[in-house]
Order: sequence, then C-alpha cells, then structure tokens
Amino acid sequence: MRREDLAAMLGGQTSACGAAREALLAGGAFIVWDGTVTAGRLAQVYRARLRRTLRRGRPTQGLAATVQILEDAEQRPLRIGRIDTADRSWSFTLFLDAAATAVVACTGVALGVRSSSGTDLT
Repeated sequence: MRREDLAAMLGGQTSACGAAREALLAGGAFIVWDGTVTAGRLAQVYRARLRRTLRRGRPTQGLAATVQILEDAEQRPLRIGRIDTADRSWSFTLFLDAAATAVVACTGVALGVRSSSGTDLT
C-alpha cells in the first residue's frame, strides 16, 4: 500500500484519524498487515486496552469511539494497520475493511507518556 493511498483513506472516522494522517504525511513509519480479524474480537481486545490506558493514565486519541465502531461492526472481517510518528511519541492503530480500501476506525496512544487525568484526548 502506498503512503498517499492510506492518507487519502484517513478522514473523520474518529478523532485520531487526522493526527494519524499528519503523522503519515510527515514521514512516520506505517504498515498494513495481511489477514483479517473479526471486528467483534478486536472490540474485546480494545475494550480491555481502553480500561488499561485509563487506569494507567496513558493519553489516547479516539480509543472509546474506536471500541464502539468495532462493537457495531460485529463479525465484519477487518485488517489492522499501524502508523508511528517520526519521533515515536505516538502510535496509531488503524482498522481497515478486508480489502484494505477503506479505514473503518483509528485510535492513537502516546508512547511513554502518562497523563494525570487518564482521559481520552478528543
């Protein structure tokens, strides 16, 4: 997948998509993995991740919205991608349709940073 194609897919799905797009266009590393996982299974994983990041005070972007999108998608097969900012301060996880032609949701997590509030940055 080309950087420009992925950037074009990142719209307003969640509050993290704009920052993920900026990171991608600024030269951040990215990958989209082969294979799919059902949205319902991903919802379970990311619901637990939401609880952990809130408990640990790790800043996130769009995580709560992503969990809701994944829950609503139920058994839909999704591919997973990742974008890291060039300075490695943020990492964004992307959820794409099975053909990798559309981004369904996007969430970001600050790497190595803790917030005193522990809330989702939206």
